[in-house]
Amino acid sequence: MCGIIGHVGTGNALETLLTGLENLEYRGYDSAGVAVQNGSGIAVQKRSGKVEELKESIRDAHLEGCVGIGHTRWSTHGPPTDTNAHPHTDETTDVAVVHNGIIENYAELREWLCTRGHEFTSDTDTEVIPHLIQYYLDEGSESEAAFRRAIDELEGSYAVTAMISGEHVLYAARKGSPLVVGVEDDEFFLASDVPAFLEYTDSVVYLEDGDVVIVDDGGVEFTDLEGNPVTRDPETVDWDPEQAGKGGYDHFMLKEIHEQPTSLAQAVEGRIDPENGRIALENFESGTFEGVESVQLVACGTSYHAALYGSLALNQAGIRSKALLANEYSVSAPPVDDDTLVVAVTQSGETADTLNALRRAARAGARTLTVTNVVGSTAAREADDALFIRAGPEIGVAATKTFSSQVVMLTLLAQRIADDCLGAPPADLEMLLPELARLPGTIETVLEQSDAAAVASRFQECQSYFFIGRGLGYPVALEGALKFKEITYEHAEGFASGELKHGPLALVTPETPVFAIFTGQEDEKTLKNAEEAQTRGAPVVAVCPDDHRAVDIADAHLKIPETDADISGLLANVQLQLVSYHAADLLDRPIDKPRNLAKSVTVE
Repeated sequence: MCGIIGHVGTGNALETLLTGLENLEYRGYDSAGVAVQNGSGIAVQKRSGKVEELKESIRDAHLEGCVGIGHTRWSTHGPPTDTNAHPHTDETTDVAVVHNGIIENYAELREWLCTRGHEFTSDTDTEVIPHLIQYYLDEGSESEAAFRRAIDELEGSYAVTAMISGEHVLYAARKGSPLVVGVEDDEFFLASDVPAFLEYTDSVVYLEDGDVVIVDDGGVEFTDLEGNPVTRDPETVDWDPEQAGKGGYDHFMLKEIHEQPTSLAQAVEGRIDPENGRIALENFESGTFEGVESVQLVACGTSYHAALYGSLALNQAGIRSKALLANEYSVSAPPVDDDTLVVAVTQSGETADTLNALRRAARAGARTLTVTNVVGSTAAREADDALFIRAGPEIGVAATKTFSSQVVMLTLLAQRIADDCLGAPPADLEMLLPELARLPGTIETVLEQSDAAAVASRFQECQSYFFIGRGLGYPVALEGALKFKEITYEHAEGFASGELKHGPLALVTPETPVFAIFTGQEDEKTLKNAEEAQTRGAPVVAVCPDDHRAVDIADAHLKIPETDADISGLLANVQLQLVSYHAADLLDRPIDKPRNLAKSVTVE
């Protein structure tokens, strides 16, 4: 969470910083601020609220300079106020710092600094960092040494970028929170995520834990905390800068829903051969997964729902598998050994809980693999293997296209693991692959013909929204409910269909529409569960093909084309994404920036 941007170059840094903050606002939008070397010291401007409000506040401020840092915040320590906004400074404003993460020993450091005469003005953990740097400067340390000594005192997770008055230099370090460097001729950028500077450069260096970076007019120096040089090679990001814009849509979320035909085509390109019934995952030759006896998938939020889908696909293919919440893995992880494959599913590759689960599994001797969207991410570097979903940048906080791409890649992975471990692919592979090849076009049809806007309008005044499904429809029901509650702020719950009568029916009223997902697996039972709710007064919305029997009993219908049961849930998911979007739009919610949420959860 939170967004960092830094700039060292020849032009005015302010414009670059503000552009970067706007590009990063999906990571946090409680408050925002900038600090610039303006020729007479460090000028700081910050305030609570969105980046647009910050821009208004600095219209008449003197913030010209070629070196600067900026930050958009998702609050952890202290409420979203002007004072708690970043950048934070020492008392003299000679040191300015932006920080993502959590400093676990900040209370002890703050008390120690207070006994030495330092005065604090904010409630944040971050403020100890500029004070520590200033303390070591006052002791006589050179700037770089003062920065290193301060970083060495910190416990917890951090991505830190600092500037010191009078110096055209940025100092940065990371541990547990992402930080990347962008390079374009004599312009240099630091950021928590690539979209911050994508319109300026596609040459990116991903920092690793323990890295310290010094950026000045002459270039970038990479070292460890002790000052020993390290090599970090640049990579070219193949994202088009226009992909990070709205492209004429009212919201990023709607744009990204409509990008799913493209993102799914990218996901399967070169990886399936429908004519010969083969799956070809790069870097995973035949026999790669021989000896795997069980698979654990760890993830959080939407990625957990994709992991659950993948786990069910693995079980159906004959491989023992379980999806586990990454944030509970440290408490109740099942046993693992070298015959266990642990798959970390994470869109960003930086989710703190998922990384911790991945590391725990590795320490226990399991083989690890990550399914992620970001080449160069921490998960991609730390896992034994990585499978990239190729979805392109996703800016909307509510994940859409990354979920569908994760599901497709996990479906393919399940088939490959079954092939290696059981000696033959599942019997239905010849039916599945042609449908996967047609999936982008099938989803395009759903997008063109959807009645989701009318359904959202019809049930706009209801009190609660239930989503039910069986088998592979169950994770889709969970995801449908999550999307709805994330962006509408209305109560929504997802259930396995059979669980409806084990408690949730007590909540059913005529103001509780039930969205029933029919995937072709156990549909008669799901229909019976939907009818049980309907007899208690609940309107039923059937998500199914036109000729499905559920259409005859449903109060409303969201059409999906006929396809293989293993992927029909993805078509239903698109309809539910659109329902959530239109319901939130009718309520005038801030769809791309739902309250209290941020895109990438990099703290536990």
